[in-house]
Amino acid sequence: MRIGAPAAPAEGDIEVTLTTPAPRTLFDKIWSGHHVLEREDGQSLLYVDSHFLQDGSAPAFEMLRQRGLQAHAPRRAFATPDHYVPTRGRDLTSIADPEKRAMANALRDDSKRFGITYFGLDDIRQGIVHVVAPEQGLSRPGMLIVCGDSHTSTHGAVGALAFGIGATEVAHVLATQSLWQRKPKALRITLEGRLGQGVGAKDVILAIIAKIGAGGATGHVIEYAGPVMRGMSMEGRFTVCNMSIEAGARAGMIAPDDTTFNYLSGKPFAPQAERWDQEVSRWRALASDPGASFDKEVSIDVSSLRPMVTWGNSPEDALPIDGRVPDPATAPNAERKVSMQRALDYMGLTPGMPMDGLKIDRAFIGSCTNGRIEDLKAAAAVVKGRKVARSVEAWVVPGSGLVKQEAEALGLDRVFTDAGFQWREAGCSMCLGTNGDTVAPGERSASTTNRNFVGRQGPGSRTHLMSPAMVAAAALNGHLTDVRPMLAEAN
Repeated sequence: MRIGAPAAPAEGDIEVTLTTPAPRTLFDKIWSGHHVLEREDGQSLLYVDSHFLQDGSAPAFEMLRQRGLQAHAPRRAFATPDHYVPTRGRDLTSIADPEKRAMANALRDDSKRFGITYFGLDDIRQGIVHVVAPEQGLSRPGMLIVCGDSHTSTHGAVGALAFGIGATEVAHVLATQSLWQRKPKALRITLEGRLGQGVGAKDVILAIIAKIGAGGATGHVIEYAGPVMRGMSMEGRFTVCNMSIEAGARAGMIAPDDTTFNYLSGKPFAPQAERWDQEVSRWRALASDPGASFDKEVSIDVSSLRPMVTWGNSPEDALPIDGRVPDPATAPNAERKVSMQRALDYMGLTPGMPMDGLKIDRAFIGSCTNGRIEDLKAAAAVVKGRKVARSVEAWVVPGSGLVKQEAEALGLDRVFTDAGFQWREAGCSMCLGTNGDTVAPGERSASTTNRNFVGRQGPGSRTHLMSPAMVAAAALNGHLTDVRPMLAEAN
């Protein structure tokens, strides 16, 4: 037998031509590695590596009980309460809504019954599931991860394929450790240039969504690439991937590299000793191959990016802090004109108003988007030695008990409390206002969260999204303002 011989084969010989495999994307590699089978309608059955659960998972467990089913692979699941838990203390009886209190209690009981690892309110490791899982090493490169929460895309920052699923799908994964999905398309967003002082990951993702729109990535998985992403910390990467869903994406991903491996090394649930070296070798091969084809490409130079804030009721309604409220008359179409006017009416804004100087009532630093230690450090650098404006109620809610513990060891809690911030326990808190932590009707909030939807932080609340440093600056001044001069003063 002659393999790949250029001459014609002799009689009786078999000619075999070796072909080079087509270049594949990070997304393709993970998808194909978890693909079990495809049915006639084109949907694929995927094997799920890790299933994260929070206190909204009670309906899924009830579905299992009704059908007499057990969890198929309980060791591949992990649970922690975050949405409905109180942040003023750790006593679930303080939850006023009995239904929410019951759901928080149910997660504890269901986890025990089905043999699932659980971090409760008496555990220092408890916190927002999208903060806790990575810091425990439960989110790792090459994994397929699901959770009954839309911001599961956060875990794509470690080089995983991670996305949110509905209650019925949560039950399906619990029972089978698999899930039917239709394969999305691939979108690569390449970030070029260099970020300026006072400009970070939150500004980057708000600028991306403002550019491509809230539906710009619908039907796609985003891979973030380029020198800006390679130079970004893991905390920054989590922020960017977290808000991928706000651009309509199914997931957001970043190829794992030394930054990823250094972050995961030594984590409690990460591979150890020789297995660690073996896994890192495998993880390095996950990066998209040179020449890999994407269905869509976007390139953005961030060199001139300024701190961003939102003005409307979608993360795409974002502009630099030195910008002015847009005029619906300039909208590209009638539908957009109507939505812009509706947003301005709700937010109490008029066209041409400057964003810098807009008064606020509340300031919130926390959430799965910006509740990590790097976020708290960035805010504390602005706050130190200053005082919150008398007209503002300001909160800091760490993303996990371990983040809170580290911040306290660094003295950040004292920086915040001395300035007039409330220092609270870990949880989702005011991000979605389901635990009583809300913004009053008509009040204006500067927030590090991921959504500024109508009523998101409470009925009638008005939310402006921005970075932790920008929220800190707003809290101190009593109005939205450019944080960069304050950072220059601090230096």
